[in-house]
Amino acid sequence: MASIGMGSFLAAADGAFNGRIFSLAILTTILLQILSNLSNDYGDFIHGADSEDRKGPDRLVQSGKISASGMKFAMGVFVILSLITGLLLLYMSFGLNWKIFLIFLGLGVASIAAAILYTSGNNPYGYAGLGDISVVLFFGLTGVLGSYYLFTQEFVWTLIYPALSVGFFSAAVLNVNNIRDIESDHLAGKRSIPVRLGRQHAVWYHWFLLITGSLCAVAYVYLNYSSIYQFIFVVTTPMLMINAIAIKNKTEADKLDPYLKQMAITTLLFVLTFGLGQLIG
Repeated sequence: MASIGMGSFLAAADGAFNGRIFSLAILTTILLQILSNLSNDYGDFIHGADSEDRKGPDRLVQSGKISASGMKFAMGVFVILSLITGLLLLYMSFGLNWKIFLIFLGLGVASIAAAILYTSGNNPYGYAGLGDISVVLFFGLTGVLGSYYLFTQEFVWTLIYPALSVGFFSAAVLNVNNIRDIESDHLAGKRSIPVRLGRQHAVWYHWFLLITGSLCAVAYVYLNYSSIYQFIFVVTTPMLMINAIAIKNKTEADKLDPYLKQMAITTLLFVLTFGLGQLIG
């Protein structure tokens, strides 16, 4: 939802907000997020990442609360629901402009495929360490630039900076999760970035994501400066620092769970403060 929120704030700052488009975009994103969570639950169980060695909250299939076949059925339901709301969203935004409609439909199908194939399928890309790239691409660039285009039907190249901010912070959420699960992922053959780099270098990678995400936000304001209020988002900097320090110092897997949630909340607060800064700046 962070990317949709960012794109919507930026469109509103340019006087192009539409409540119906926003509602459908949020609903579609929620459905895709649920699909992603269900797929990860199913895929990690099938591929052995959700073993007794895994730390963190129990998963649905792992705990026996739902069968693997039941989870696959639920995934199919949410594929259909996200397609329905996505098609309504595109029709509301573009009408019968088939060229743009089909381009965005392709992006939507790619988003659904990315949600499913992260840990599911014969060769899940999450097990090859490509999850972070997918997050930056779909939760950052595609989410922010695409949602802005839904409102304005325009592409503004400087929006790449806040899009990358959201992408990097979202990748940091994933990185906290992967650092927590580094031991069980290694045993399951899941070659996430922390497994590939080792914990110490994964911590430096985490700092890179947070610092670069912040610098991208500063770069956008510098290029589009109109008021000091545009820098309101810096109030989230202490929360980023707390997260970075905790990831370095908390070496026990179960101690990282609160900072996974904290990083997700910080990302949403960043979007809120950055967006408000653009509206009142």
